[in-house]
Amino acid sequence: MALTITDECINCDVCEPECPNQAIFLGVEHYEIDGNRCTECVGHYDEPQCVALCPVACIPVDPSRIESRETLWQKFRRLQAENSALPAKNRPPVL
Repeated sequence: MALTITDECINCDVCEPECPNQAIFLGVEHYEIDGNRCTECVGHYDEPQCVALCPVACIPVDPSRIESRETLWQKFRRLQAENSALPAKNRPPVL
C-alpha cells in the first residue's frame, strides 16, 4: 500500500525530510507522495514515519495503490538496488 497526502495538508514540512525513500515532495498545492517509491517505511521502520509525525493526520493509505506487505518488501529491495547502483555522491542519505 502506498500512502497519499490529502488536501488537508498544511505544508508544515515535517514529513518530507523523514521519508527514507525520498517519496515525498512538494506538489503544486501541498506535499505529495510518489507511490512508486513509498514502502510505508517497510525495511526502515516499524511504522510509516510521515503518518506518525503528521500533525493533521492527512496521510491515509492510497485506495488506488493497495499493496501487500510482500510487495512493499519487494519495492524496498528494488529501491535499495537502484540506490546502490548510483554513484556515492548521488545516493540518498542512509537513515
